[in-house]
Amino acid sequence: MKLICLEEHILDPATAGASMPAALKAAPFLPGWGSTVKDGNNPDRSRPQVIANTDSTRKGMDWEQERLADMDAAGVDMQVLSLGGFPQFAPAEQELSLAQAANDRLAATVAARPTRFAAFATLPWSQPALAVKELERAVQQLGLKGALINGRPAEGFLDAPEYAGLLAAFDALDVLLYLHPGIPVPAVQQAYYGGFSAELTARLSMFGWGWHNEAGIHLLRLILSGAFDRNPKLQVISGHWGEMLPFYLQRLDDSIPQEASGLARSITQTFREQVWVTPSGMLTLPHFRFIHDLMGAERILYSLDYPYQSLDGARAFIDSLPVPDTEKAMIAHGNAERLLKL
Repeated sequence: MKLICLEEHILDPATAGASMPAALKAAPFLPGWGSTVKDGNNPDRSRPQVIANTDSTRKGMDWEQERLADMDAAGVDMQVLSLGGFPQFAPAEQELSLAQAANDRLAATVAARPTRFAAFATLPWSQPALAVKELERAVQQLGLKGALINGRPAEGFLDAPEYAGLLAAFDALDVLLYLHPGIPVPAVQQAYYGGFSAELTARLSMFGWGWHNEAGIHLLRLILSGAFDRNPKLQVISGHWGEMLPFYLQRLDDSIPQEASGLARSITQTFREQVWVTPSGMLTLPHFRFIHDLMGAERILYSLDYPYQSLDGARAFIDSLPVPDTEKAMIAHGNAERLLKL
């Protein structure tokens, strides 16, 4: 059975070099990760594990050779590549040129190995008008499948009025928007996740909790803003089993009925109709059961969050799912092939 994974990242040296100074200023906790603990030593190899940041950086910079070897060893047939790191922190005057160069290289990588790779674009997110033009170029000229955003586009979220035209462009082009986690709002990070050791603060602020809370709030704000009502073809992917949000949908509907939200549909109905969910390597059966009960197999995609996590258990998890083989095939590759027009 073919495996297509949709949240698999590459790193771009030019973008990393341009964005890191501002990222470190906004998130001085970042170097704390790995300062006292080395990841990758968990003896449980039945499922993906966080690997050491030095190893994930090396793998991310290698777009093909080591990546393909890892994919072959794990039985992964195709990765949908996307730019990782913190591209939104690049200087504004460099943001467009860096995005264009990364997208050109992504397109060339896909063209060289079209059976192994597809890709999402990166955009100059802090400049919405330029982002629209680059999305159009990436989709219409380069053949990319939409775009992935790493956290907030700038100070706020994509529900801000200045992004209405960009969301409308996703709707008009009928391509995907992947809402990936990113650096938490600094004031939130300091109040909620600070005060521990450097190692613990970094992990809690990032992949332990803060990133996912940030991405869940991002998606919830988009729903409450009416963006999905205004853009009925807008389809969003949410990783890590929906970034906490699915588990509170009923509570949200009870607490924020349509009389309060002004939406055309309930929050849950909007989620079920315009959001797709991937596990991002969180290959745990209880999470799957909940999402499967909520949304059905037809809106679940597959992802492993390479290279930040290992590819352990990639195929075994799909094979062991307590659903019919037809549904396993939908999750493993069928939904992705249909949605991305592969």
